[in-house]
Amino acid sequence: MTRTKNFALALLGGFIYAQAHGQNITQQQQPFTGVVGTSSADSKPVWTDPIKAPVGAPNVVWVLLDDVGFGATSTFGGVIRTPTFDSLATNGLRYNNFHTAAICAPTRAALLTGRNQHAVHEGGFSHTWASFGFPGWDGRIPSDKGTVAEILREAGYNTFAVGKYGLTPDQDATDAGPFDRWPLGKGFDHFFGFLGSQTDQYKPDLVEDNAHVKPDGRHLTDQITDKAISFIERQKKAAPDKPFFLYYAPGATHAPHQVAKEWSDQYKGKFDGGWDAFREVVFKRQKQQGIIPTNAVLPARNPNIKAWNSLPEEEKKLYARFMEVYAGYLTYTDHEVGRVVNYLKKINQLDNTLILVVLGDNGASKEGDFNGVIARPSVAATPLPEAEKLKTNLAEIAKIGTPEATNGNYPLGWAQATNTPFKYWKQDAHSEGGTRNPLIVFYPKGIKDRGLRPQYGYVTDLLPTTLEFTGIKAPEFIRGIKQDSLHGTSLVYSFANAKAPSRHRTQYYYIYGSRSIYQDGWKAALPFKPATGANNGTSFVSTISVADPAHNDWQLYNLNEDFNERFDLAKKYPQKLAELKALFEKQSKQYNIYPYITWDDVLKGNRLRAQQPPKEAQPKEAPSKEPQKGGGE
Repeated sequence: MTRTKNFALALLGGFIYAQAHGQNITQQQQPFTGVVGTSSADSKPVWTDPIKAPVGAPNVVWVLLDDVGFGATSTFGGVIRTPTFDSLATNGLRYNNFHTAAICAPTRAALLTGRNQHAVHEGGFSHTWASFGFPGWDGRIPSDKGTVAEILREAGYNTFAVGKYGLTPDQDATDAGPFDRWPLGKGFDHFFGFLGSQTDQYKPDLVEDNAHVKPDGRHLTDQITDKAISFIERQKKAAPDKPFFLYYAPGATHAPHQVAKEWSDQYKGKFDGGWDAFREVVFKRQKQQGIIPTNAVLPARNPNIKAWNSLPEEEKKLYARFMEVYAGYLTYTDHEVGRVVNYLKKINQLDNTLILVVLGDNGASKEGDFNGVIARPSVAATPLPEAEKLKTNLAEIAKIGTPEATNGNYPLGWAQATNTPFKYWKQDAHSEGGTRNPLIVFYPKGIKDRGLRPQYGYVTDLLPTTLEFTGIKAPEFIRGIKQDSLHGTSLVYSFANAKAPSRHRTQYYYIYGSRSIYQDGWKAALPFKPATGANNGTSFVSTISVADPAHNDWQLYNLNEDFNERFDLAKKYPQKLAELKALFEKQSKQYNIYPYITWDDVLKGNRLRAQQPPKEAQPKEAPSKEPQKGGGE
């Protein structure tokens, strides 16, 4: 009896200590505070109630598209029809100064954790070929960097994810696991989608929960939408008042561009005018919609891209078809998101759902070569000369968009066009063309002052935005592990105030050599040019971002006055440039960017990894002793 009583008192003491020190004990099994006697008569039970979300907490839906340029959708001035996104934005907020990491995995890691990508070990990818044995580069998100799903589930939400995950290490991605870095190991109750960075839309590498499953032959986006709706339907039948979190992240519009002809044929002939005319039309529409400043000037066509009017007719026909397929793919994706929205409306949940839509995890993709890609065995395959690629594509034009287009991607000219009004594209962490993606915020019951928002934002901001809006505090502990602080800044302050000064004031970017640092409207940027021959003929790593190959120095831009980076002020303001470069070095130490891994390191076959002797087992992960400090001040 004495031993039992002492044990109960010890647990109660721990409970009081946790309260006194601010520990969020709801994240763990609560200690027993009753009395245990020899019979029920001399015992006092304590009933544990399930955790409930704050009263009135809304459902939350995050939508993240893939490889969508800033100027692609009609929602942000483009000519590709996206009526669902148009409706959400018209009845909510459009952010034209929101940013991503310039490539998929770092963006997704920063988004889901609310922390900078290198700080959560995802400076590159979780793929073996692109990860390295350093804290910022091993592709393994630590347990002290909890995800939005872990936080919301512990706060009384059901949590679902469908589509692309992209953060599971290759070594763990079999049905043998381990599963701690699969979606269910990171806080999701259910998952349906694929673990990697890219998959065939008709023959996907498909996973449900913790096991691979056989796809049914339909387009993947159709399948994930059905599954998302079924998750919501099942949950609402069981617990109508319990809120849910849905992370809807289709593979679209990443390669392979595959979509039924009923969608792509809607755009037949619409792009016969070419990418130069496309840019002019979109640029004009963006000004009319107020998306960009009225005094903005469209940058000249990238010198690596040929003028449309200089192309032979057969090339024009080929390239136009690539774009028809891409446009149909994007419109189809918008339609599938619309199915989720319409279902929420049908069950009277739409007005009680906060929807955040990020139109792309980076800028438009430059991975389609100059002539476009229909199919190729692998990135490592021996590349064909440009003339041979063109000849092959012309012969196989009918395959574009079909299941046979296993790596379908449009030519570089369309990447620049869909990125209007910016220069450059995906992978370019030094450029707004790589990092600026539109954000839509929708919650009609709570957002009355609708319209455009110019506040600076980054993907780390969505988690703190969601927590503030739902009234949930970031936990100090998750499953007994002390948590690192969040790095993002809530955007809720701007919901009702279009003129509020930006609160996210500093942000770094780094993708395999390309880098930049933003602070209060100023930006220092360094392009990256791989060593001679490092490209190895692949399109995934490219030197084409640098207009002048000899110009690979730090650049300086004042984005407050130069919306799309037309004027390099490095020579005019050397002191400002030096100040920002020093800030970047400081952030490199603070957030695990060091060592500076580049595409040269990747393409040389992970030479840094090869220097390490093999190990039989990895040491058990331990949480960081000193949490990273916030970077969105």
